[in-house]
Amino acid sequence: MNDMSPNPVSPPAIASADALHPKERRSHRFAWIGMAASILLFGASLVVLWHIVSEIDTNELKAAFTAASFRQIGLAVLFTAVSYGLLTCYDAIALRQLKLHIPYRTTALASFTSYAVSFTLGFPLLTAGTVRYWIYASKGVSGARVASLTVIAGVTFWLGMALVLSWSMIRQADDVASLVYTSIWLNQFVGLSAGIFVVGYLVWVSIKRRMVKIQGWKLELPGFRLSIAQILIGAVDVCAGAGVLFVLLPGGHNISFETFVAVYIFAVMLGVASHAPGGLGVFEATILLALSSYPREPVLGALLLYRLCYYLVPFVVALALLGAYEIRNRMKISRDAFKPDEEEALAE
Repeated sequence: MNDMSPNPVSPPAIASADALHPKERRSHRFAWIGMAASILLFGASLVVLWHIVSEIDTNELKAAFTAASFRQIGLAVLFTAVSYGLLTCYDAIALRQLKLHIPYRTTALASFTSYAVSFTLGFPLLTAGTVRYWIYASKGVSGARVASLTVIAGVTFWLGMALVLSWSMIRQADDVASLVYTSIWLNQFVGLSAGIFVVGYLVWVSIKRRMVKIQGWKLELPGFRLSIAQILIGAVDVCAGAGVLFVLLPGGHNISFETFVAVYIFAVMLGVASHAPGGLGVFEATILLALSSYPREPVLGALLLYRLCYYLVPFVVALALLGAYEIRNRMKISRDAFKPDEEEALAE
C-alpha cells in the first residue's frame, strides 16, 4: 500500500532516484508537470464555465429559443455531433501516423474532451495538449508523442479549412465580396492561394518522407494517403461546424451555404488569431459585420444558440467526462493499492 505520510525518504530510496537515467528523470519531472497542469486546467475550466453562464442574458436566450424552430435546433445538434465525431478521426489519423495502438474509446475520449476544452479556453496547443496528455499518459504515451499528435491533428484542421476556403472563395467570389467588403479578384486570389497551398502540401509530402523539427524533437508528417484523409475529414468537419450556425440563422437571409462557409472560416481564423477563448467576441463581430444588412437581433440570437450548441454543451459534457475519468482512475488505484493487503490477509 502506498505510504502518503511526510516521513523522510530513506537513503536507499535517494540512491535509487539518483541512479535514474537523465532521460528518465526528465520523464518523471514531465509527468508531475503534466499532472499539475491538468489540475490547473480543470480548475480554470470551471472558472471559465461559471463566467460564461453568469454572462448569459436569459431574456436573449429565451427569445432565441422562441425564434428558432425545433427543426433548426435539432439540425444544429446533429451537425454538432457530426463535427465532434469527425474530430475523433483527427486523433485516430495522428495515432496511426505515430504507430500507436490505442483503443478507440480512449481516442474518442481524449479527442472530444481536448477539443471541447480548447475551443472554449483558447490556446489549443497548450490546452488540448494538456488534456490529451492527461488521458494518453495512462496508456503509456510519452509527452513528446502527445505533442506530435496535437501537431498532426492541427495540420488536419488547417488543411481541411484551406480546401473549403479555396472552393467557396473561387465559386462564390462575388457573393462573398458583397458580404465582407472585398473585391472579387481578391477573393479569387485568396481561394486560388489556398488551393495551391493544399496541392503543394500534397506534392511535398508525396515526394519523400518529411520530417519537421520543433524544439529538439522530430516529427514525421503523414504521407500522401493519410494527408488525403486528413484533408477530406477536416473539410467535412469545417462544413459541419459552419452548418451548426447556418441552420440557426433566421429565414429569408438568401445566403447560400457555399458563401456562408467562407464567412464562417474568416470568422474562425480571426478568432484563432485573437487567442480569445473560442474566439469569443471576435467571431461574433465578424459574423455580424458580414450579415449587417440583416436584422441584428435574430442574428445575435442565432450566435447565442450556436455558442450554446457547439461550445457550452460540449464543454460541460467534457468536464463531466474528465471528472468521471479521474474518479474512475482514483478508484482503480485505490483497489490496486489495497489488493496486496487483502492477499496477505487471506494467506494468514
